[in-house]
Amino acid sequence: MIALSTLFLVSFLAATILPLQSEAVLAGLALAGSYNSVLLLLVATAGNVLGACVNLWLGRHMEKFKEQRWFPVKKAHLARARLIYRRYGIWTLLLAWVPFIGDPLTIIAGIMRTPLTIFLPLVTIGKAGRYLAILAALQ
Repeated sequence: MIALSTLFLVSFLAATILPLQSEAVLAGLALAGSYNSVLLLLVATAGNVLGACVNLWLGRHMEKFKEQRWFPVKKAHLARARLIYRRYGIWTLLLAWVPFIGDPLTIIAGIMRTPLTIFLPLVTIGKAGRYLAILAALQ
């Protein structure tokens, strides 16, 4: 149970801006052979999607601070991110699993007020697909 909790926690935190590798934990547990692959897929996906939902929430609430001196994103970068999201739309959320761009995509989705009913399925498909590919490659 500790291993599955660790997988969930690392997957959750990896969906934030923290540089964690949930794929390595998933692969290690899969190679150990002590856990069912479907269970590993579900736990890793649930943690990673929940982490992305935190990013969505942060995006929805962070703009009220954009005028503060300490705000970490420059106005120009925020405007550019909005433009890209408007141009390519919600389908970019299928790429929420991609390193370096996935986390900002989920934050921008929050800023752009993407409904959870659209956000959740798209992010889940992308993130589950990545973990499924990893598990399949280990078979």
